[in-house]
Amino acid sequence: MKEKLLEIEGLKKYYGRKENQTKALDGVTFGVQEGEFLGIMGSSGSGKTTLLNCIASSTKPTEGQIRLKGEDICSWSGKKLANYRGSRVGYLFQNFELLDNLTARENILLPLAIHGVKEAQAQEEMKKV
Repeated sequence: MKEKLLEIEGLKKYYGRKENQTKALDGVTFGVQEGEFLGIMGSSGSGKTTLLNCIASSTKPTEGQIRLKGEDICSWSGKKLANYRGSRVGYLFQNFELLDNLTARENILLPLAIHGVKEAQAQEEMKKV
């Protein structure tokens, strides 16, 4: 049996208060096993980006758990959280977030270079994706 890579349980993210409250995520639960691919689809404003930002730890959820290989990343802070963001999370945005003067390949490899990964190892990592 394959190990669960990612587990999202009861994830909520609310903005605002009382009558002005927006429920961007309201109890999202799912799991992803190692080797599995997951597509996140929905209409504009349905919470897709909020969900990804919570998983990437750039947004703190209001409630719920995000477990990566069994570890609750919501409890992490400081160096451990920075290491997770720098070495385990990758985003390839579809619009303006790319650096115009770099190719798509260079945009993907840039974070690895920033974190001191040697070029040969970075090339191998990119081949895996």
